[in-house]
Amino acid sequence: MSSTLIVQLDMERFCEEAGIPATYVIEIVEHGIIEPQGRTPDVWRFDDYELAIAQRATKLHNDLEMEWEGVALALDLIEEVQQLRAENQRLKQQLGRFVGDL
Repeated sequence: MSSTLIVQLDMERFCEEAGIPATYVIEIVEHGIIEPQGRTPDVWRFDDYELAIAQRATKLHNDLEMEWEGVALALDLIEEVQQLRAENQRLKQQLGRFVGDL
């Protein structure tokens, strides 16, 4: 039996781990880039995945001087490209098996 450890961070710890100010976290949440558990910043809880997304969002915001709306769109497009690449790879493998059977 395997178990998965889910790490949850409060706002203060999340900011420390991500290396970003709380104002950025609030902006990132308001733009739907990440969705913490809890209704208000004082009770928000974040997991490891959201930490990675927040760091990527902050890098786009700072390095490319993008507004948060643009960051949200860019991250959506990056995720879509990754999904399409995975699907393409899966289809190539299926085709390879089919062609190999001929």
